[in-house]
Amino acid sequence: MSALPLAAVQVDTGSFFAIVVVAAIAAIIASLVPKPWAPPVVVLELILGILIGPQVLQIAHIDRFTEFFSDLGLGMLFFFAGYEIDFQRIKGRPLQLGAFGWLLSVGLAFGIGAILAGANVIISYLYAGAAMSTTAIGTLIPILRDNGELKTRFGTFLLAAGGAGEFGPILLVTLFLSAESAVHESVILIAFVLLAVAVALLSVRAAGRGWNALEQTFEASSQLAVRVTVVLVFGLVLLAGQLGLDVLIGGFVAGLITRTALKGHELTVFESKLTAVGFGFFVPFFFVTSGIAFDLAALGSAKALAKLAMFFLLFLIVRGAPALLLYRHVLDRRDRLALAFYSATALPLVVAITTIAIDAGQMRASTAAGLVGAAMLSTLVFPFVGLALRKLEERAEGEAGPSGPSPEGEGPLPEPQPAV
Repeated sequence: MSALPLAAVQVDTGSFFAIVVVAAIAAIIASLVPKPWAPPVVVLELILGILIGPQVLQIAHIDRFTEFFSDLGLGMLFFFAGYEIDFQRIKGRPLQLGAFGWLLSVGLAFGIGAILAGANVIISYLYAGAAMSTTAIGTLIPILRDNGELKTRFGTFLLAAGGAGEFGPILLVTLFLSAESAVHESVILIAFVLLAVAVALLSVRAAGRGWNALEQTFEASSQLAVRVTVVLVFGLVLLAGQLGLDVLIGGFVAGLITRTALKGHELTVFESKLTAVGFGFFVPFFFVTSGIAFDLAALGSAKALAKLAMFFLLFLIVRGAPALLLYRHVLDRRDRLALAFYSATALPLVVAITTIAIDAGQMRASTAAGLVGAAMLSTLVFPFVGLALRKLEERAEGEAGPSGPSPEGEGPLPEPQPAV
């Protein structure tokens, strides 16, 4: 069978190449800036995407081909978010506090959203509230990993809070922010989850029996383990889309399944290869194309800029307040503040939710631009504030000496406290 000419599928090769080049430039900039001050690469990808987009330099545009790769990148991004959540580690008190904290955030977000909708500042409190209740744990993972936070006691609580802040909004999008009825979506979601559980059980069994064979391919050209994982990710993303669910949940569940299947077999070399595939190519496509599609003109008014400042503050209130309130018996004051700033960091889901809302006619362009702009600003500011607070806490613990609090990561998690 002869291949179709490239022009027959209407591929904008110039835009495709520009996106690839911009992704490389973003990585170069992030690597050249000193580590304590280096901005998250995803923010650079968004900013550079805006720069080459139709509203600034007009170098790149979105077509069906680039949009397809963007969807794959979004699926891979949420694969890593699901992969980093180890339920064996965060179960118990961290997971309880994370889930309850997110429910409080939803209540705050919907309450504030209802007030804003009543004042005609926004159209739908559901979409704006869902966006405000998110946490970009997938975006935070590289920052936490580079600073050694993932293996600390604080990191355990943050992973639980961030996991709830990412998975909870995905469920909101799937069940309540789609075109179908909530009952219809619930039935489909339950069927999808049951199928995913079956796949997980088969994966665990297959991994146990064939792990040696998979491990032998790590340095071979076949790269079987990586290819099987990619099939799982894109297969579940495709299945979720075919069932009318959001692709986010497909990628997220694939990450959970992979983590479960590899329990006891986690290898740095395997995770490094997955990271290279995901963050080396697919994930940057999502962020750069999101920047290209960003409505920069919508921020041209004082009203839109006011919305950006408002949402920036509301991210901190909605996600930060539960951290300050619920964790007072398990974390010191500085750690609670750090958790508040980390939890208030938002970006990928905000981009996804605002895109859905615009398509549904439930959000103005100025509101979407304000939310995404505030999320970009939160990713630039909040993690660095959280990191600085953690450094201060570690310094205080070091000065306290042996009689002071035990270092982070040492000793068991505290026993459950009375209801807070």
